[in-house]
Amino acid sequence: MTWLFLPILIAAAVAAYVGGRAVARRRGEGEHPHSRPGQHGAYALIWTAVPALAILIAASVFSAPIERQLTASGAPEAVQQLEPFRREAFFADARSVGAGRPAVQIWPAPYAELLPTEGQRAERISRMLEIGTGVAAILAGLLGALFVFNQIRPGMRARNRVEGWIVGVLFVCSALAILTTVGIIASLVYDAMRFFASVPIAEFLFGTQWSPQTAIRADQVGSTGAFGALPLFAGTFLIMLIAMTVAAPVGLFSAIYLSEYAGPVFRATVKPVLEILAGVPTVVYGFFAALTVGPAFRVFFNEIGALLVGGPMDGLGQYLLLVQNQMALVAGMVMGIMLIPFVSSLSDDIINAVPQSLRDGSYAMGATKSETVKRVLLPAALPGVAGAMLLAMSRAIGETMIVTMAAGLAARLTLNPLDTVTTVTVQIVTLLTGDQEFNSPKTLSAFGLGLTLFLVTLALNIIAQRIVQTYRQQYD
Repeated sequence: MTWLFLPILIAAAVAAYVGGRAVARRRGEGEHPHSRPGQHGAYALIWTAVPALAILIAASVFSAPIERQLTASGAPEAVQQLEPFRREAFFADARSVGAGRPAVQIWPAPYAELLPTEGQRAERISRMLEIGTGVAAILAGLLGALFVFNQIRPGMRARNRVEGWIVGVLFVCSALAILTTVGIIASLVYDAMRFFASVPIAEFLFGTQWSPQTAIRADQVGSTGAFGALPLFAGTFLIMLIAMTVAAPVGLFSAIYLSEYAGPVFRATVKPVLEILAGVPTVVYGFFAALTVGPAFRVFFNEIGALLVGGPMDGLGQYLLLVQNQMALVAGMVMGIMLIPFVSSLSDDIINAVPQSLRDGSYAMGATKSETVKRVLLPAALPGVAGAMLLAMSRAIGETMIVTMAAGLAARLTLNPLDTVTTVTVQIVTLLTGDQEFNSPKTLSAFGLGLTLFLVTLALNIIAQRIVQTYRQQYD
């Protein structure tokens, strides 16, 4: 409700801009002002909008706890004696009753009679806070406008001050991005250290058994859980390698063709079609893998196994007859199809960005188009192509839905693409789904997996940066 005052503030900011510009023109007649009238108006708009928005943002953050505190402090003694959880449930039902909705729970007689009165009191407190916030925001905007109007003079450096505000906003946005990254890393490190306090790092990194489920009785198998993550990382990189085997050559070759060989009409038609693949939801790829690619692969390998049974390769034939719909090969192939537009679009833009002078020089030396592509364009575009490949690899490592639907959930230490495997991201989702206890190693293992995956991705970024720096020095 507080944000209903936003249209009033927008109108006040526009009026401040118009008024500031008019005042600057009137006071600057016959003189040489430092800044243009529009810059004075922009400065007035900033001082009108920013204080009001600051109050609205602060109110949206702190109004809920303040309202809860005021509501609880004036509640009857019987309500204050309730346990915190029950007291919050009572006030939630009171607000529902006050708004004309039925209560969620059935309360005994001493509390049932208090619900309407407490609900009305909570509504009054909420309405008072909203009105007070709106009035405070409007007053802050008016005070800011009066402050600016008193400062407008021909010699006022309004342009510099507006640019200073813009630089400040850009700095805040940059700081928020950095602080968000720091917060993510800090949360991962904190909970991962809690996990490694109960599970040794060596066991986690090099263990070959992953079974985070903890048994109810101590005499059951796996009563303490098995947290060897090696099968998860093996499955992750197996699927990633299969996906890149599909996406890297197809995406790169299609980019070369579209950039150097295709005509303008063909390029204008095919490039948007390729980029449509990037907008398809991953769950659709998962359906495609589970309902089309998986059964087709199973039938293919089962038929090969039927041909091999009874011959010198009977063991392989028996194995191929047991192949099911879910396998690493299916997930990797479909994920590779999903990654083709990432590689193709980025590589195409990078190859087109290579200076035409390099092409002309190669043709002048008598090189053919294919030789120019192989010996000039690709080496010159290698830093960008490496970045495109890295982006595709990171996308493959972080994919969850396709793996869940096409590769299964079995944690197996195998490099066989026909086996069911799972990945780190799938296990993180599985561990953090539903009601969890964040004091158990089972739940905290998700943070250990996340931190390890973060470090692996960081290492890949560092390697890619090294490649980019090496070849950029050569071709700049």
